[in-house]
Amino acid sequence: MKVNLGLLKKICIGAFVLLGTVSATQLGNLKFSFDFSQFFPEEDPDLAFYDDYVEKFGTDDNFLLIAVKNSPNIFQHEFLNNFDSFSRESKGFEHVLESSSLTTLSYPLKTSFGYTTLPIIHIDDTLQYEKDWRKIQEDSLFTNVLIDAHRSSMVLALKTEDNLDYKQSGVLLDSVRASLKRHHLNSYHILGRAFFYEAIVDMQKTEVLTTTIVASILVFIILLLVYRSMPVVWISVFSIALSLLLFMGLLAVLGKELNAMAVFYPVLMLIVGTSDVIHLTDSYIRKLQNGLPRYTAILSSLKEVGMTTLLTSVTTAIGFVTLLSSRLVSIQDFGINAAIGVLVAYFTVIFLTGSLLISLPEKKLIGGKSVSIKWTTYLLRLNTFTREYPKSIIFGTVVFTLLCFLGIYLIKTDYEFKQALPARSKIAADFDFFQENYAGFRPLEIAVTSKPKFKVTDFEVAQEVEKLLVHLKTLKSIGNVQSANLPYKIINKAYHLNNADYFKLPPDKSTFEKYKKDANRLVRKQLGQFISEDETVARINGKLQDVGTDSLSVVYKSITDFATTQMDTSIVTVKITGKSILLDKNSKYIRKNLLEGLLYGLLLIGVIMAFIFRDIKIFLISLVPNILPILFAGSVLGFLNIPLEASLSVVFAIVFGIAVDDTIHFLGKYKLGITQGLSKEAALEKTFVQTGRALVITTIILFFGFMVMLFSIHQPSRTIGLIISVTLVTALILDLLLLPVLLRKLIK
Repeated sequence: MKVNLGLLKKICIGAFVLLGTVSATQLGNLKFSFDFSQFFPEEDPDLAFYDDYVEKFGTDDNFLLIAVKNSPNIFQHEFLNNFDSFSRESKGFEHVLESSSLTTLSYPLKTSFGYTTLPIIHIDDTLQYEKDWRKIQEDSLFTNVLIDAHRSSMVLALKTEDNLDYKQSGVLLDSVRASLKRHHLNSYHILGRAFFYEAIVDMQKTEVLTTTIVASILVFIILLLVYRSMPVVWISVFSIALSLLLFMGLLAVLGKELNAMAVFYPVLMLIVGTSDVIHLTDSYIRKLQNGLPRYTAILSSLKEVGMTTLLTSVTTAIGFVTLLSSRLVSIQDFGINAAIGVLVAYFTVIFLTGSLLISLPEKKLIGGKSVSIKWTTYLLRLNTFTREYPKSIIFGTVVFTLLCFLGIYLIKTDYEFKQALPARSKIAADFDFFQENYAGFRPLEIAVTSKPKFKVTDFEVAQEVEKLLVHLKTLKSIGNVQSANLPYKIINKAYHLNNADYFKLPPDKSTFEKYKKDANRLVRKQLGQFISEDETVARINGKLQDVGTDSLSVVYKSITDFATTQMDTSIVTVKITGKSILLDKNSKYIRKNLLEGLLYGLLLIGVIMAFIFRDIKIFLISLVPNILPILFAGSVLGFLNIPLEASLSVVFAIVFGIAVDDTIHFLGKYKLGITQGLSKEAALEKTFVQTGRALVITTIILFFGFMVMLFSIHQPSRTIGLIISVTLVTALILDLLLLPVLLRKLIK
């Protein structure tokens, strides 16, 4: 047996080194991505409608806005010349379809000889600047759209190709920045899909690297403090690091794209792997201290801890798999990937760590006996406390549960998009600038569909659209609204010497039809952006301020109510669509998906635990300390006034998947003691002494491992790290205090 195990040990070590080498060569193939569509609820009728809408009009985030500031204002000859050169150069940038700014646009003017144009800004006539500014203010067409209300900045608006990826976004942004530098435009802010894509992916790469390094150092320090044996620490760190390398390499081989949730993978792998390592190493060292030979000790540890660890790994994986109940692709992917990672960590620890442990001489592993004695003393005192004060523990649990329900009641879903941006970053500062000085970032899309016998190009439909446009102007969160009515208003104004009072729809159908012919001749391409080919759907688009999902729900309701009560529904129907409303719909599904997923997880884990323990009472007892941490996680959101949003849904899966591990280890050791003929109290003492130490150590590592996320520049990551850290400590306290009380009360 010894020879066979020795050969198997060498094979395992060699195989893992080979797999690690192959994985390292694959890391360069890891893909990072960010797309708002990852957060769209699948199988939602509004998503199906939006997909059809995109087929007609294209995506609603294919824009890049560059706001350039100048002091004291933009009406300075040198600045306007530079900005104009930049604007004209931008038309040749790769991936740019259209370019618009106040220096390149003009007012149309109808004369007896036909149409002519007037510049919006007379760049070379400085005496006209004040008059130009007054005209811009009168029209209100460009204010807070292409120029701010204080004329301190102006915007170049680029329409880009749809769905630019990371590489294409980088190419475009490099062109923009190089051109800005060439034209001495150094004070600027950028907003748009390409900029978000670049910033978020760069953040993901930085966060993955940073969390890996910090968490690795943290695990090393804690293991060194616990074992006080450098060989044991190096074995543990090597095994955990290799499991992370294998996991990342596997993701690369499978072609998995890492989204914003990828930052959690290193921490998860490190702490889950560390937990497995500690349980196996503790058991092995304890058996060596009892005088067992190395090979006998490792076989006994694998038999005793390996099965329990397998069970905890499976239940943790199930916790993550429950995320498949989410309607969001990004959350589903995270659940599957995390489940794979947990199993990779388990097999690495069992086969590699076990092989490395028996490769070391016993003298290098056995040490620090005084540490074990201290642990035993403290843990037995804790067991005594649970025996002497059961009523106080139960009363405290009841109060704790009531507080949890109160916190859950306080949970809100008023999420702001800005919270997803890296803190104190250029993109966050630019986002704030556009929020304060322009119409905002969130796209608003409204589809106006004509009823049979009407087309959206009819005068009657245009009048109904105008009613809605007037209503939209009363909603403060909405700006930069455009529609198919815009060309007719501009032409009407052109027919009246560019007088701002005539920037409105023509008053009668015959005039409208005349203007329609001019529009079809002069701006057919622009009209195509707002009218479908079959002329059955008209588009209204604008921008929304990032005022929170609850506030925006009020805005959406106002639009819908107006459309159904104040517009002629025999002529048109109105439906709000676009990426913004689809993202906001997440809050509608998150709570439902969480409850469904956790219910499925409880049932699956319940079946497994019932099969393993074959005792319905122990199964029921195990549920209490695992449900309460989930309730506590929810209450933290409520008490800290943190809005529930898509990425936070992973908190409950992580807490559920990891918290149940401690319960299984505790109950597994207790059940083993009972089957060995020990009394209830003797079995509990043995459980505290032999398993309690590992539970406390792993929770400490879990706590500080997730607290690493507090150093993240990503607000949701910081929130998740904080909530999981304090919740897992709560789970440990419940396991060590409440479980013994329940076992004494309910098991005869």
